[in-house]
Amino acid sequence: MNEEITQKVLVSVVVLTKNEEANIAQCLDSVRWADEVIVVDDLSTDKTVEIVKRYTDKLFVKKMDVEGRHRNWAYSKARNAWVLSLDADELVTDELRREISSVVNSNNYAAYAIPLRNYIHNYWVRYGGWYPASKVRLFQKAKFKYEEVEVHPRIIVDGKCGRLRSDIIHNGYPDIEHFLSSVNRQSTLEAVKWINTARKMNLALAIWRCVDRFFRRFVRKKGYRDGLYGFTVAFFDSLYQILSYIKYREMKLSQKEKGV
Repeated sequence: MNEEITQKVLVSVVVLTKNEEANIAQCLDSVRWADEVIVVDDLSTDKTVEIVKRYTDKLFVKKMDVEGRHRNWAYSKARNAWVLSLDADELVTDELRREISSVVNSNNYAAYAIPLRNYIHNYWVRYGGWYPASKVRLFQKAKFKYEEVEVHPRIIVDGKCGRLRSDIIHNGYPDIEHFLSSVNRQSTLEAVKWINTARKMNLALAIWRCVDRFFRRFVRKKGYRDGLYGFTVAFFDSLYQILSYIKYREMKLSQKEKGV
């Protein structure tokens, strides 16, 4: 933070971690202004917990099972009416801190969407739907919860949702290898969600989604303006649909073989 913090903002910052020793210090440094900082760690095996203890005593260790359920449990630990939800590879700018400090003193909205500035390596991906890509991250604890599913849980807000102008910095992908690992992990979780929710999927639909998503990312949302990174994001975002379907089919066949 570039400015000296003279007064705490009555917000509970909640951060989920798992093996985030490379990122967690920067994240927690950026929220020293918050009245409360809570970290819920998913059984890290690196130095994440050791680093967290330098910043807060509100550390909980809990294995993640279902993402939506895990997040709701984490938010329940907050003592303040307002919660700011962050991932360990995200940073809060001074501009966003000032904006948050202003809006939490009113009850005009139950929640606020915040723009995410996403980076792959040191490149800010501006197009293809990646910016501003606002997500609801600031909310009144009593009026917000996540759908309790494995991946991409939907939000449920009891009230109106506003928008902030300042960004969360998301250093989510130090390189393309990490980006591809994320696609692989998320597509597995997507297939599990389809199984658990009895979603009916077929190859034709998966192919259509694949083609449609590439067109929307690369052409309609101008991903081509990000050059090679824009093409890579659009291509693997579309491939995500096929990967999810293949994994879904494998899981269905495995269930059938086991007589489930």
